[in-house]
Amino acid sequence: MFLFGIEHEVAFLNKEGKFADFSHTKFADFNQIIERLPTYPSDYPQLRVGDAGIKMKRWYIEGFERFADSDKVIDCHGKGIEIRTTIHSDIQGAITELSESFHLLCEVAGSFGFSPVLVSFNPYNPVFEPHPPLNDYEIRQLQADPDEQTANIHMMSYGPDLNISVADLSTERVIDIGRKLTYYSPYIVPFSYSSPFYKGGLWDGLSVRTFIRTGKRPAALVFVQKKEELIDSTPSLTKIARIPAEVGRIEFKACDSCDNFLIYAALLALLKGLVLDESLLGRATVPDAALHQLSAKEGFDNEDIFGNATKVLQAAEVALGDDADVHYLTPLKVMLAKRKTKSHELIEMFHRVSSIEEVIRQTYQV
Repeated sequence: MFLFGIEHEVAFLNKEGKFADFSHTKFADFNQIIERLPTYPSDYPQLRVGDAGIKMKRWYIEGFERFADSDKVIDCHGKGIEIRTTIHSDIQGAITELSESFHLLCEVAGSFGFSPVLVSFNPYNPVFEPHPPLNDYEIRQLQADPDEQTANIHMMSYGPDLNISVADLSTERVIDIGRKLTYYSPYIVPFSYSSPFYKGGLWDGLSVRTFIRTGKRPAALVFVQKKEELIDSTPSLTKIARIPAEVGRIEFKACDSCDNFLIYAALLALLKGLVLDESLLGRATVPDAALHQLSAKEGFDNEDIFGNATKVLQAAEVALGDDADVHYLTPLKVMLAKRKTKSHELIEMFHRVSSIEEVIRQTYQV
């Protein structure tokens, strides 16, 4: 039995029409939106609340938490709002809930002058520098965790966690699937590309997010129950589950954000097919950074990326067989046939209107 969930990060323009990032958006600006959104008591214990208490709802402020000289959270530099779904036994359930949560978020955010925009990497600020500078406690905390040392990348990039788990798989098998998805990640991610902007202009490629992020941060993350099951790697492939519902979960973290949630349905179906598939034998504990960078620059125009993406999609389709979820793969087939991604659309639009704000304002028209 498969289980599915989605975590989707939303970026915004503020009421002045400017990109609402950490440089001029306060925690309180985003928090007024969160406070107006509902709480669903039945969501717990499925959803993790976390130590800081920021993650109390299906929506929470995604950002960089600031601490006093202790474990007390005193602020959070926000980059946007994350929506997370509860756990569903079918893909459609996760997509439906995500859509409902997104529309509710838009309604409430709109009342405060914020409008959602599709962004997978900050189109203006190339770096995140916390103000005030980190204190000694914060520096020690970051140095203790290899993944935390790339918090600057986390604050610049926006993307989904596509969560999938299968009942009754051994830890070895789940880790093996995580290594498989890590290996094939450069051929999966182009289906999601949507970050062609950098430093206020067009970047020379399709996904600056993938180019900068993957390799330093994980492509897939596997949640295990016991410390002895962890694999030592940088970036991490494995992580201790923080709540029982996370045990055995595989998070695919390498995709760009999508404003058409049917692409998430397609990607979850692709991941399901790859879990079932036994023909693809590639495995990797850490992502191939160089291959991800090639993929980020050229996408399906590169024959190696195109050929392997075709192979991966066909393997998933064959493995799904007569499973009803196989029809979700159709948009990916169309993309592959045209060798076009969302980034191509955004680039074409930019050539017409010459304004990043104008381009991203026209996203989420679904």
